[in-house]
Amino acid sequence: MTLFAADYPFIDVLWTMILFFAWVAWIWVLIVIVGDLFRRHDTSGWVKALWIILLIVLPFLGVLIYLIANGQGMSERAAKDARANQAQFADYVQSVASTGGPAAEIEKAKALLDSGAIDQREFDALKAKALA
Repeated sequence: MTLFAADYPFIDVLWTMILFFAWVAWIWVLIVIVGDLFRRHDTSGWVKALWIILLIVLPFLGVLIYLIANGQGMSERAAKDARANQAQFADYVQSVASTGGPAAEIEKAKALLDSGAIDQREFDALKAKALA
């Protein structure tokens, strides 16, 4: 028997797409909850294990209970993690950022020359190194 497009009407295609989207969204919610659960430092391993068992045995009820009981904490922990990641990234960028290029190096060398820390020969060497 040959399958034709008429055997699978548009409304069935639409319904299949909606169900697939809902399935992907459901998997995403479970991943977010399990990730939040294992990142928590205020709960013991036994409590985490009980939550996982609840999510496996009664998935819909378990997700709803977790979201109601810990929804505020989830958003606070996510915001805290985002701030920590942003601060770490900013520190990294600042640590690897250039120091201002050759002009800044020459300016530092000139300040050392003016203070008497180096002589004219050392200043010329630093200037040549910065311009090279």
